[in-house]
Amino acid sequence: KKFNIFAITPARGNSKGIKNKNLKSIRNIPLLKLCFDVAKKIKLIDEVVISSDSKKIIKKAKLIGYKSFFKRPKKLSGDKVADMPVLKHALKSIEKKIKKKVDYIVMLQATSPLRKPIHVKKCIEKIIDNNFDAVWTVSEVDKKYHPDKQLIPIKNNIKFFSRNGNKIIARQQLNKTYYRNGAAYVFSRKAVLREQILPRKSGYIVIKDELISIDTVKDLKRIGKIIKL
Repeated sequence: KKFNIFAITPARGNSKGIKNKNLKSIRNIPLLKLCFDVAKKIKLIDEVVISSDSKKIIKKAKLIGYKSFFKRPKKLSGDKVADMPVLKHALKSIEKKIKKKVDYIVMLQATSPLRKPIHVKKCIEKIIDNNFDAVWTVSEVDKKYHPDKQLIPIKNNIKFFSRNGNKIIARQQLNKTYYRNGAAYVFSRKAVLREQILPRKSGYIVIKDELISIDTVKDLKRIGKIIKL
C-alpha cells in the first residue's frame, strides 16, 4: 500500500436537531460503533480517528475501539463550524503524532449508519486512480424534485427557484442532478490543508442503496426499521 489513509469521524457534542445525536444508538448499538465497524473492514484505511469537542464522545469512542482521538480547540466547537477546518486540525494532529504525511482523509460521519464498506472503498479507489482532490458519495435526485421544478416563496408570492423553471414542459428536458448522501467523503491532503470541500478536481460515486443522514428523531426510527445488524 503506497498511501497513508486515515478515516476521521467528526462528532460534535451539542447538536441542535437531536440532543447528543452522536451518542445515540440504533437497536442498542451506538452510531459511533456502526461507523467504526465499517471503517475497520476497509484494508486501505490505516486508522480510524475521532475528532470531538465533547469529553463524553471521546470517552465513548475509546470504549468502542478508536485508538486516536483529538479534542478540538474552542474555536472549532460551535454549531456553525464547517467540516474542513475540523479535518484540517485532525490532519495536522495525526501527522504530528505519526511523523509522516497523510495522503488522504476519509470523512465518515456517525450520522450515516446505512453506509457499507464498499461505498467507502470505491471512493478511496476513485480518488487514487483518477488523481482527484475529492470524491463524494451521491444519490440521484428524483426529477420531481429537480431544481428547475422547485419553487421559493417571496413575501406572499411564489416563484421558480431557477431561471429555467418556466421553460420546463417535460421531464425529458431535465438533466440528472445529485445530492450528497453523507456515506463517505474522501479528500487529498492538499484539499484539506486548503479547506476546499469541493475542489476543481472532484469526482463522485453514485449510490443506489437507500441511505439516510440522521437529522431528526424520525430519521432514527426509520433507520431502526431498515438496518440489518
